Amino acid sequence: MNRSIHLYMLLCICMVGLGITACAHNANNHAQSSSPIGLDSEHFESACVSGGCQMNGSQCICKDIVWQFSDTAHSSDSQVLVGENALSLWTDNSAAKQELIDYISDITKEGADYIPPKDRIAVFDLDGTLLCETDPNYLDYNIYVYRVLEDPDYRERATQQQIDVANQIVQVNETGKVPDGLDVAHQIAYMEVFAGMTLPEYNHYVQTFLSQPAPGYAGMKRGEAYYKPMLEVIKYLQANQFTVYIVSGTDRLQVRVAVAGYIDIPNHQVIGSDGSIVAKGQDKTDNLTYDNLKYVYKSDDELIRGNAFIVKNLKMNKVAVIAQEIGRQPVLSFGNSTGDASMAQYVISHNPYKSKAFMILADDTERENGNPQKAEKMKQLCETNGWIPVSMKNDWKTIFGDGVTKK
Repeated sequence: MNRSIHLYMLLCICMVGLGITACAHNANNHAQSSSPIGLDSEHFESACVSGGCQMNGSQCICKDIVWQFSDTAHSSDSQVLVGENALSLWTDNSAAKQELIDYISDITKEGADYIPPKDRIAVFDLDGTLLCETDPNYLDYNIYVYRVLEDPDYRERATQQQIDVANQIVQVNETGKVPDGLDVAHQIAYMEVFAGMTLPEYNHYVQTFLSQPAPGYAGMKRGEAYYKPMLEVIKYLQANQFTVYIVSGTDRLQVRVAVAGYIDIPNHQVIGSDGSIVAKGQDKTDNLTYDNLKYVYKSDDELIRGNAFIVKNLKMNKVAVIAQEIGRQPVLSFGNSTGDASMAQYVISHNPYKSKAFMILADDTERENGNPQKAEKMKQLCETNGWIPVSMKNDWKTIFGDGVTKK
């Protein structure tokens, strides 16, 4: 261990303790380096305590800076502000922001509300919670309409039923009125229009679609339409040893592509609506319907998308899939609609740990395609159910970041 690095970190921690944070970035890099000149866990703790700061698990917390010890290299993004300076993209007087900061403080320090890191699980909806769902609709609705009505490689092959579903979505975009059963009808048709694609082909198709300019905004592509303050929340939770899951109503494979490069989670922490996956060599009958129980995967096979719809991951299905795939009750839930209500209630009901549910209100019509009427209904539901409302208009300093403007 390089003594100078130990002393450098100690000096920086002391400076932070005095309110001087200029060297925190470099100290953080040294503390998290896995190189021979980095700190091992013993010296990391020694430097922290010697600097008058506190150890919390593998973290050294001092004023508004947290150093996370790791035996692997990390980027400088791993420095995350805590305390009153956390969540810098949120307004200073945001009640929701303070609620989350206070919660994290309570559950990460020894005491009655302490939650072990293994049980710190947070679940997030995607569309409308992390990613814009109003340009003009959900991500999987938008790509479906493009595939059926605009894609020159497919539109001539689209069936009348597939076209009818696409036209229903267009009508929703124009009127805001959603016909009963559209969510399931869309998911069934969605599986059909992408059936037969290999998984890499599908991934490339989604990536290409997401690279298109966002139709309702200048300075942003479709795939860049993430709410910056919510991405900040995810990083904040991860810095506090939370495991983050995406639990979306959008096609699971599409969500995996969409979050890549924006949200640092592995594919197995992405949950969404599901359809069949089959082998390219399987015999097919009845428009790409396969029987996976009658086929053995061969060495020269490839996986392709089938056309069988399995589950639309909304409402109670979100609770069921959390129980099936995560196997533990989350302690934090973030959503934006009644499709997330069951997930929110599950998180805060009969939980052995302190738990909270947050709901995003689409109430900003200047920076986002907000819907004040819908936002007000959700705000009332929050009051009724004990959820915490998050106002895009009042709680966030920015939505999509600098350089992005609504057309």
